[in-house]
Amino acid sequence: MQTKVNDNLFAGQSIYVGIDYHKKSWKVTILGDQYEHKTMSQNPSPEILASYLKRNFPGASYQAVYEAGFSGFKSCRALRDLGVNCMVTHAADVPTNEKERLQKTDKADSRKLARSLRNGELKAVHVPEPWLEADRALLRQRFRIMKDVSRTKNRIKSLLFQFGIEVPIQFTEAQTRHWSKRYTMWLRNLNVQHPSLKQVIENYLRIGEILRKELLVANRQIRQLSSSERYSSNYQLLITVPGVGLLVAMTILVQFGDITRFNTLDELCNYIGLVPRMYGSGDRIEVGKLIHRGRKEIKIMLIEASWIAIRHDPALTAKFNALSKSMHKNKAIIRIARKLLSRIRYVLAHQKEYEAGVVK
Repeated sequence: MQTKVNDNLFAGQSIYVGIDYHKKSWKVTILGDQYEHKTMSQNPSPEILASYLKRNFPGASYQAVYEAGFSGFKSCRALRDLGVNCMVTHAADVPTNEKERLQKTDKADSRKLARSLRNGELKAVHVPEPWLEADRALLRQRFRIMKDVSRTKNRIKSLLFQFGIEVPIQFTEAQTRHWSKRYTMWLRNLNVQHPSLKQVIENYLRIGEILRKELLVANRQIRQLSSSERYSSNYQLLITVPGVGLLVAMTILVQFGDITRFNTLDELCNYIGLVPRMYGSGDRIEVGKLIHRGRKEIKIMLIEASWIAIRHDPALTAKFNALSKSMHKNKAIIRIARKLLSRIRYVLAHQKEYEAGVVK
């Protein structure tokens, strides 16, 4: 005879779930406080996982984790709505031993996540609201379109070099970078020996024109977003910072979200990737290039904004000149970017306009 399971049979106990996320299936490892339940494959469904946990561990506290990646945060939100305390972690933050590096499998990855979750070794990344994630997608799409425009220009330049076609001296690097009308007309009217080469150049020009039109559309959409109720106030504050315009301000707002979630400037710099690689042993400390981790587009924009800021803020100008005496200017500007980021943080946190020449 089948007996009814006590709904609070596992009350006071914690169940830890590591999810190795794939598009078509999940590899799931389930651990208790003192034991391992099982590692299994399942369809990629939060509902199936939540139902399994509640059926087999009624009354327990459920905790789950998966690595940030292509999947986004939809499954994390769904699991939370179903009563599973889910977190998303950065893949580089998951402790990994030598065996797991050499013998990487889905099963090993899910077990590693569950074990690290149980040991309290994982740090959660911020899970944005769906509307903020959608706004981020718009800014990132614009960034990708811009990269596609640059790629198309570089492909034309490579093609010209490949076939020994010299660019006239009046079309300097700066002019070709912006694709002036004269340069475009020169490309269209270029006399080449092979018809296929002419067609390739025309195809690239057509692709470039389409991408530039899409870039203008994206810029208009971002400008409309900046005037929305969610962003207009903070946007107006940010554009008072020298070097910060529409794209920089909106990229910062959609990527940071609530600036107060960063307790210190170091946390914010690590999030962006505005920190150097360091290696120390004994009395010797080596400082290298900036880490690859972080939001590349914000890092680039902040450094570009810093070059403008040192021309408009006397305090930053003086600091840059002092730093340039002991290091290369490209290294000095990175330190200015940290200072500029600190001021941006102050502007948003205290809702005050930027003050030139005042170090906060």
